[in-house]
Amino acid sequence: MSEENLYTFENEQYRKTYWHTCSHIMAQAVKRLWPEVKLAIGPAIDEGWYYDMDAPFAFTPEHLEQIEAEMRKICKEKLKLERFELPREEALALMEGKGEPYKVELINDLPEGEVISFYKQGEFTDLCAGPHLDSTGRVKGNALKLTACNAAYWRGDASRQTLQRIYGVAFPKKEELDAYLARIEEAKRRDHRKLGKELGLFMLRDEGPGFPFFLPKGMVLRNTLLDYWHRVHKKYGYQEISTPIMLNRQLWERSGHWDHYKNNMYTTVIDDTDFAVKPMNCPGGMLVYASEPHSYRELPLRMAELGLVHRHELSGALHGLFRVRCFTQDDAHVFMTREQMKDVIQETVRLFDEVYSTFGLSYEIELSTMPEDHIGTEEEWERNQDILKAAITDMGKTYTVNEGDGAFYGPKLDFHLADSLGRTWQCGTIQLDSQLPERFELEYVGEDGERHRPVMIHRVVLGSIERFIGVITEHFAGAFPAWLAPVQVKLLTITDRSDDYARQVAKTLDEAGFRVELDLRNEKIGKKIREAQLLKVPYMLVVGDRDVENHTVSVRHRSGEDQGAMPLEQFLAQLGQEVREMTIR
Repeated sequence: MSEENLYTFENEQYRKTYWHTCSHIMAQAVKRLWPEVKLAIGPAIDEGWYYDMDAPFAFTPEHLEQIEAEMRKICKEKLKLERFELPREEALALMEGKGEPYKVELINDLPEGEVISFYKQGEFTDLCAGPHLDSTGRVKGNALKLTACNAAYWRGDASRQTLQRIYGVAFPKKEELDAYLARIEEAKRRDHRKLGKELGLFMLRDEGPGFPFFLPKGMVLRNTLLDYWHRVHKKYGYQEISTPIMLNRQLWERSGHWDHYKNNMYTTVIDDTDFAVKPMNCPGGMLVYASEPHSYRELPLRMAELGLVHRHELSGALHGLFRVRCFTQDDAHVFMTREQMKDVIQETVRLFDEVYSTFGLSYEIELSTMPEDHIGTEEEWERNQDILKAAITDMGKTYTVNEGDGAFYGPKLDFHLADSLGRTWQCGTIQLDSQLPERFELEYVGEDGERHRPVMIHRVVLGSIERFIGVITEHFAGAFPAWLAPVQVKLLTITDRSDDYARQVAKTLDEAGFRVELDLRNEKIGKKIREAQLLKVPYMLVVGDRDVENHTVSVRHRSGEDQGAMPLEQFLAQLGQEVREMTIR
């Protein structure tokens, strides 16, 4: 970090310090306006800050506007932020005197000998470890915004007090705030839950929280995506398998998932035996490999599975297709010799490159290392981590390290995709595993005629079909490329004199393998075009008397481009090329 950027938002530490100071300014503003409000905690987060508060009323948008106005006054006052420390008893007395029970609890929970620090700005003092800016005047009052207010449990415990969490964001310049708010509005416009309803893709019901329903157009999108998935995996030499949705407890204990994951598993009893609905596909894949002997000549052995899995997620964590309780993992397990590990990892990355580029998605790689809760020796983990590092660095790719976030059985590479708004989504992963082959006593006969233990990778490229559909819905804002769109062509008649010809054109398109819909309603053509554009249909073919006479179609793209009249054969060739080449448009 260059010296001139130390005090800019390019420096993450400065950015977090700026937002942390904003959280104190917000708390001070609230206390000025409503002294009876009790303060809990107010950290900086990835995009701004929040502060949890206990108020005798519900904060409304009008309240947030009042708080913003008071915050701007505090910024103009240029109050100095002063840090001081107190012994435990004096710290408790200070917060008790101010009537702040949540701060008292926090102090009581600090370990003996812990430094107890406070920050003071004007009349306001808050328990805080810091750091902060030196003055409230450093914050630009015209470049801050309170964005939301939600309910939150004290310390994340549903049995404790329900608080109100106010979110905010701020920037050094108003132009930066305006750009951020515009991006947030665009993200709302692209929200896959909103588009999913408008485009008839999927629905979520209270009768099945976290269990999405796919509607007819959503199934077309899903099946088209899966057709592509099948083609790519066939190209890379994968065999496809399917394993049971429910397996007994003994298997999950053997794999280690029962000890590490049982709180997220749905269980039942069948014939006095505990069973679990699978939260992942790997143990079933182990059994398939172990079902017959293998030779080194078969390796690497690539087995892919579109497996339906179920995980118990807390209701508060559910979010459209991004966080569900039932989803299809595009899973695969590759069994290999140790000598093949690097080549297999690189081959998998090339598959990822091909898939992500098809959707216009770039990515960054994150290496997740050994967690505290793990199986296997540190030496094995180090060796496998080194192999992952070497595989991607030799391909000219870079990575960041996420310490302690590996799977319990091995290190992994996570692929964070960047969408058209610059947001990132963790979808693909490559997990290197020498532990489960050991637990399941997997073997192959080597070139020396002896039995050896394979190693394996667990990998997904899309992550889950449901979540990936959510990601690309927002990435394309519902305007899917023609090859992927649920409806590729909409035929719009100007008068009923064109109906028979339109039906013939629709039949020709259908027989050529394109997805087409007819709009023969007695409505003005302008309205039909607008409605087709709202439904994000790539192509509209307007059919009038002249088209009937000349055996043409008048082609309009959803972007508004009018391509004019052309012979149907010409349009078929144009659309066919676009679909074959998977053009992003």
